[in-house]
Amino acid sequence: MGPLEQRLLDALWARGSATVRELVESGCEDLAYTTVMTTLDRLFKKGLLTRSEEGRAFRYAARFSREEFHREAAGHAFRQLLDASPASSLPLSFLVEILGERDGQLLDDLRKLVERKRRELNSREAGQRETGSARPGRKETE
Repeated sequence: MGPLEQRLLDALWARGSATVRELVESGCEDLAYTTVMTTLDRLFKKGLLTRSEEGRAFRYAARFSREEFHREAAGHAFRQLLDASPASSLPLSFLVEILGERDGQLLDDLRKLVERKRRELNSREAGQRETGSARPGRKETE
């Protein structure tokens, strides 16, 4: 996302919803009406905004909360990074290195998240084994 798109999305998060005119009159006075209109339409077409007719204008609102948006953007970036590397351990080692440079506490946080996810997966696998072995000797029919 470009800086103008980010600026308008931030304005919508702050207001909840707005028309082009409302944005131009309160906080985006330095932008042309058509620039705001075109940028909001582009964000709508990217699926980041919703819009509803209000008279002859549209009222725009963010489709996702700020947290949901950042979570999705981070997930997308990590997926691209993992897909781009022939060895998935390479991007993971970069992640660990960056976290360590930034703050050692982040490494502890990452370890806790990994342990929680491992317990969740182990629990899910155990549940699947129990379900699969609940009726030994019986064939499942469709």
